[in-house]
Amino acid sequence: MEAFNLYLPTQLIFGKDRLGELKDKIAPYGKKVLLTYGGGSIKKIGLYDKVLEQLEGCEVFELAGIEPNPKIESVRKGVEICKKEGIDFIVAVGGGSVIDATKNIAAGAFYDGDPWDLVLDSSKIGRTVPFFVVLTLAATGSEYDGAGVISNPETNEKLFLGAPNLFPVASFCDPTLTFTVPAWHTAAGAADIMSHTFEQYLVAEGNTVTDGLCEAMLRTVIENAPKAIANPSDYNARSELMLASSFGCCGLLAIGRTPSPWPCHGIEHEISAFTDITHGAGLAIITPRWMRYSLTEQTAPRFAQYGVRVWGLDPKAPAMETARKAIEKTAEFFVSIGIPAHLSDLGVTNEHFEEMADHLLSHWWPLTGAIRPIDKAGVLEILNASL
Repeated sequence: MEAFNLYLPTQLIFGKDRLGELKDKIAPYGKKVLLTYGGGSIKKIGLYDKVLEQLEGCEVFELAGIEPNPKIESVRKGVEICKKEGIDFIVAVGGGSVIDATKNIAAGAFYDGDPWDLVLDSSKIGRTVPFFVVLTLAATGSEYDGAGVISNPETNEKLFLGAPNLFPVASFCDPTLTFTVPAWHTAAGAADIMSHTFEQYLVAEGNTVTDGLCEAMLRTVIENAPKAIANPSDYNARSELMLASSFGCCGLLAIGRTPSPWPCHGIEHEISAFTDITHGAGLAIITPRWMRYSLTEQTAPRFAQYGVRVWGLDPKAPAMETARKAIEKTAEFFVSIGIPAHLSDLGVTNEHFEEMADHLLSHWWPLTGAIRPIDKAGVLEILNASL
């Protein structure tokens, strides 16, 4: 078993009608608060007013309109507010995009330069503004980790930032707040959760504990995503997905395992940096192609284990046969929940594939550490197969 560190300082406050506890949680942190959120959905469902009730007695400043695949310009606006108004803490209301932007804002508030510098080099992150999360989408797991992803349309880059002090103080996870999430975003969120799990599960060496955790995560999403899409107010299905979201990206699934360079995320970030496609949808399309690329006689037992334990395939069948069936079932599942099978269905072409591959290999973790090492030719093979 590999050595590991696990640091999870965020308090998860999970369950229906827990938002009323926010007021007490923020009390020690000051009076000047920046409220960050995306479009108008939180106002339509009444959540905006409920959050403001909890902020009564505080001086509230707002940054609205944070977009999917959050852009550095939104971060810059938030940093400007923090510096000008002397913000004490932030409350992020939304999904992963709002939370990721908030993390960059929290770090940029005490940084003298452009907050994009912190994305390019997370070692420059120093003091941060404390922040809280009110989660409205089960997907990225950003409510329970210390990392985020920010896009820069000026340079066609979508890059990672992370630091131990970029964890939320507390995250409020009420599954009822996801009842109004449309089918498309529910499906894309489910694909994101599964991809987080695959990135940590499909590695050279695992262990009994985290194999079981990863497999349970995958079974959970496969069972509950269709239920949540068919019946958006299914509290149990929404709860299972929200819990899986929080534990999918916090590092727990990776403990004691071969470190992963997260190849599917690296490849998808390059695509959405140029095209702004929905992150989870891109992952759902790329993942089966990456699996097929990675399948060899050496890796077949790992994929076969996945097929047997997650999909219930025949444990006595040859490993390669079972592995191939598991990969096909994965692809079929994503299509069954409404995600297209090809990048071209989302308007992606091969115009920038060479540039994407070069940028990935120079800015991402070394893909030589993947379950099957990936070079530039391999990246291009996966991209072209995904079209």
